[in-house]
Amino acid sequence: MLSPTFKTMLRTGVIAGTLDILAAVIVYAVILDKATAVQILQGIASGIFGREAYAGGAAMATAGLLFHYLIAMLFTIGYFLVYPRLSFLHKQPLVSGILYGAIVWCIMNLVVLPISAYKQPPLRLGPSLLGMLILILAIGIPVATMTARYFNRQAR
Repeated sequence: MLSPTFKTMLRTGVIAGTLDILAAVIVYAVILDKATAVQILQGIASGIFGREAYAGGAAMATAGLLFHYLIAMLFTIGYFLVYPRLSFLHKQPLVSGILYGAIVWCIMNLVVLPISAYKQPPLRLGPSLLGMLILILAIGIPVATMTARYFNRQAR
């Protein structure tokens, strides 16, 4: 049987991962028309498989989706683990979520992507701010507020 903490982390990670990939598809595929949803997912898979991911069709898109949820889950678990140890996270979940979303963007764009096989274009201010906003709204704020809600319930 799964613990309540694990269930909450799993639910939070799935929600955040879903919000993030939906935001990416809506912004980059629908609004900006820069890539299709499949190409976005293949781009995620290219972090492991390199340029071959773009020729891999649905299989690579599926792998990209799985990697995406794994990454969202790891960031969720990370926040859950530090939350009890950093009291300032408890005071302002919204502010904490905004900061966490920005931290997630920094980790992904300044650490993870440069060491992956993904061919990252040079960072530019506009696209960087858009990407950071997506992570703040889809990962940072949902993870911070759902984590705070869980721990507040546990304290009662």
